[in-house]
Amino acid sequence: MFDDFFTRALLVGIGVAAIAGPLGCFIIWRRMAFFGDTLAHSALLGAVVAVLAEINLTLGVFLVSAMIAVALYFLQKKPSLSSDALLGLLSHSSLAIGLTALAFMTWIKVDLLGFLFGDILSVTKIDIVIVYASALAILALLLLIWRPLLAATVNPDLAQAEGMNPGRANLIFMLLMAAVIAISMKIVGVLLITALLVIPAATARRFAASPEMMAVIAAVIGVLSVVTGLQASLNWDSPSGASIVVAAFVFFLISLLPWRRFKGSLNK
Repeated sequence: MFDDFFTRALLVGIGVAAIAGPLGCFIIWRRMAFFGDTLAHSALLGAVVAVLAEINLTLGVFLVSAMIAVALYFLQKKPSLSSDALLGLLSHSSLAIGLTALAFMTWIKVDLLGFLFGDILSVTKIDIVIVYASALAILALLLLIWRPLLAATVNPDLAQAEGMNPGRANLIFMLLMAAVIAISMKIVGVLLITALLVIPAATARRFAASPEMMAVIAAVIGVLSVVTGLQASLNWDSPSGASIVVAAFVFFLISLLPWRRFKGSLNK
């Protein structure tokens, strides 16, 4: 089964989508899409570091993204620069540094398009193990901080007053984001990672009655997007990563239909 490139791609995509959905919900609730973009852009710099240091690509991307996340966490506590300015500075700077470094690495053949847009059809058995081991660890940590993180999202001051330590929960969430970016890069690439996090969660928001339900629905929609996008890519020879994002966007457009009115007409 694992010798089939399409099956490997499907398994890896499902693993990433299942964990990207719940984390994406917090991005939607906290309006942190720009933060996701910043970490995604830093992933290219992480790929450069991985190539130069001759270490695993996912590990290199995680290390650099985690450093950016921690830097943002502490810099946001200082009033000298607004959060938007910090995000813009780090986002575009890290992407530019990564692209510039790649231009000078003439002695190494690098698939720049694969970094930017992903190459899910080239995943290996090792990638499957890394993705699912990482996804289980991310899910376990997310469940551990779910209550304080949700409380901090709704009312940070109240969460602090109740001793939930929202600052620690926020830092762990940022590191989890870095981990998801690292395992997602090979799937949809630097430029499309945030879409995989945001679009399924935005779609799930239309149907969910509770935060927990929204997280589950977002994961399901993410998985459906991966399956639909890969099948479309196979049938029409379109870019796999982009096809997955397009499929997610189509599901979002479907969610905009007046479902309540349609449900009401069925009940008459």
